Amino acid sequence: MTTTLAEAHDELRPLMFSIAYRMLGSVVEAEDVVQEAFLRLHRSPQDGVDNLEAYATTVTTRLAIDTLRSARVRRERYVGPWLPEPIVDSADADPAHRLELDETVSTAFLVLLEALSPVERAVFVLREVIGYEYAEVAAVVDKSEANCRQIFARARKRINDGRPRFEASREDRDRLAAEFLAAISDGDLTGLERLLAEDVVFVGDGGGRAPAIQKPMTGAVSVARFLLGLMRQGERFGVLLDLVHANGQPALRTRAADGALLGVMTIDVDADRIVGLHNVLNPDKLGHLGPVGDLNTLLGRRA
Repeated sequence: MTTTLAEAHDELRPLMFSIAYRMLGSVVEAEDVVQEAFLRLHRSPQDGVDNLEAYATTVTTRLAIDTLRSARVRRERYVGPWLPEPIVDSADADPAHRLELDETVSTAFLVLLEALSPVERAVFVLREVIGYEYAEVAAVVDKSEANCRQIFARARKRINDGRPRFEASREDRDRLAAEFLAAISDGDLTGLERLLAEDVVFVGDGGGRAPAIQKPMTGAVSVARFLLGLMRQGERFGVLLDLVHANGQPALRTRAADGALLGVMTIDVDADRIVGLHNVLNPDKLGHLGPVGDLNTLLGRRA
């Protein structure tokens, strides 16, 4: 092996985090998996390792599968809807969390992946995202090539059934997001309803730690009125809204008057309408983005 683990650390870490985050939908858990994977790599004999990248991928994926199996039990007890932890794309973002922000890290896509079993998720990520051949995937998950082909076909069908019908360009997504923010800020109910698809879905994730709706809300009229009600409430406490990019898509960041982060809401666009809004309010899922405010205290509520 011509490259030592120490020399390859900076090159391997983004790949390992990319796999772990897509597998788990959690920045914290992905960091833990990557750290444990590096510890195992350091402890294992490397003399017989011909391909360090493949070895690192295998260790990371298997650890992520085990972690996801454990996480599934916790998520069954989770208060309200579970959403992945957002990764905000900014100049001062943690370099350790930077990964190729494409459709496969969008909030909507990661939510779709939740329907897959841990092994299905691993096969799909390795084949569809990382671009591994079936023989390589089979070696990582310890399955036959034929079995991996079947697993991937089933997983891809389930994912494709839930994907947007029409992919919007980044320019169109950003334009709709800007119009969305303007309509909310202006209290423009008619304009807001016009931007939302008739079957738009709003999902809030407070995890029992922040006030959020316990079930998804659907329908342009209901969602528009709910959002404007939130805006009126936020204005009383000097809440600030601004547009950012999170998980490769436009998002609305909510901050307290002192700048502390309160939430990140990703905006899903299909063609020329907003079809989904995923609002992460759980402070446990925002800590990696900087100082987090207490929404319950702000609103004078008890968690």
